[in-house]
Amino acid sequence: MQMILSYLRRCVEDYDMIHAGERIAVGVSGGKDSLVLLYAMAKLREFYPEPFELHAVTVHPGAPGMDFGPVAALCRELNVPYHLIETEIFHIIFDLRQEKNPCSMCAKMRRGAMHSALQELGIHKVALGHHRDDAVETFFLSLFYEGRLSCFQPMTYLDRTDITQIRPLLYCGEGMVRGAARRYGLPVVHNPCPADGNTRRQEVKELVAKLSKDYPKLKNYVFGAMQRLPLPEWGPVNGGRRLRRRGMEEDHAE
Repeated sequence: MQMILSYLRRCVEDYDMIHAGERIAVGVSGGKDSLVLLYAMAKLREFYPEPFELHAVTVHPGAPGMDFGPVAALCRELNVPYHLIETEIFHIIFDLRQEKNPCSMCAKMRRGAMHSALQELGIHKVALGHHRDDAVETFFLSLFYEGRLSCFQPMTYLDRTDITQIRPLLYCGEGMVRGAARRYGLPVVHNPCPADGNTRRQEVKELVAKLSKDYPKLKNYVFGAMQRLPLPEWGPVNGGRRLRRRGMEEDHAE
């Protein structure tokens, strides 16, 4: 966790993500990424020079068998207020609409439910669990399927809702995140979605993994290129200390 905290803090400072006195929510889906982010943000709160208030918010999609009780218990252990938002997203998408390509609509509905909950709570900043591998895969998805060089941004201000999205795990690779979730016994919630593992993103993930066997520094170079190009809003605002090479090779430590 010490290494994750180091990279998380560096990312927060490079992109000026946290200011003193802010109330920040972690969007907790129950997956390993969001749980590691929650755990790391709770630890960062203990020593970060800009004091902030932390909350955890889960949008329950209404899928059968999803138990967020252990997540609530983790939040109590971390002294983080937990907000569970019940929805019928799963029922609407799979039972009523019977969507063949449900991912886009699901993401849109979950995002809408999250933003509504944040507005009710009076919280204007949400931390999302996207890591380095997510960014690289999104870059290739945009290139392959949209014909453009694009990716989500480290920080995104949504003027319609007055909410800012931040992604503090961007300097951490998936291997590091997976290892931390396993090492600290974080309560990962099983995802029963029928579309899980059968998406374009999964295809790109597998392609990147295959290419990385022949080109071990592929993800390092793509991520660095996004910062150096830079893509819109990817140029670090604080001069941007370049990602240390050691931090870009953590997948070997899985």
